[in-house]
Amino acid sequence: MKQQAHFVTLATADLDAARGFYRDGLGWEPLMDVPGEIIFFQIAPGLVLGLFDAEKFDRDLGRRAGTTGASGVTLSHNVDGPEEVEWTVDAMARAGAKVLKAPQQGEFGGIFHAHVEDPNGVVWEIAHNPGWHVDDTGRVVFG
Repeated sequence: MKQQAHFVTLATADLDAARGFYRDGLGWEPLMDVPGEIIFFQIAPGLVLGLFDAEKFDRDLGRRAGTTGASGVTLSHNVDGPEEVEWTVDAMARAGAKVLKAPQQGEFGGIFHAHVEDPNGVVWEIAHNPGWHVDDTGRVVFG
């Protein structure tokens, strides 16, 4: 199996709130939007974030409704500098996110970051980490 993934799909209890946050609040353009079911956003070359209605997600997996949930998952968005961390967190808060950890210097690696939670509980880390970057080919480079 190739070492790659193309979709990150999250069960979403309130798809309309997710749509309002990502599309209307943050200005993200949906790649596909199926009202009442799922919304897809292209978040990087070859990578799509899917927000799937939780009840339909459970049904798709053959589970009893209400059994799906995310635990211990953080999506991270790396930006070019500390000011952009602050700006991005502010924009997400205006769009309806709850700030869990205000922008601040991290405990290791020179990172400056914050954590926010979208209206459905998806936790995002917004970070500037001078110890790594994404190169022109889309690969993450440490050091």
